[in-house]
Amino acid sequence: MSDNWAAVGMAFIALFLVGGIVSFIKQGLKVGAVLLAALAALATTAAVLWW
Repeated sequence: MSDNWAAVGMAFIALFLVGGIVSFIKQGLKVGAVLLAALAALATTAAVLWW
């Protein structure tokens, strides 16, 4: 597990970005939500590949 700290960090970043997506949607900022969704997908992919 100690070798996977980067993957765990990327997973937490992805979860943080998902929270931002929810916040942006509540504010009506759909373009920002789409951008955060793309970044969350990239962070999730990085976490899976790093694992």
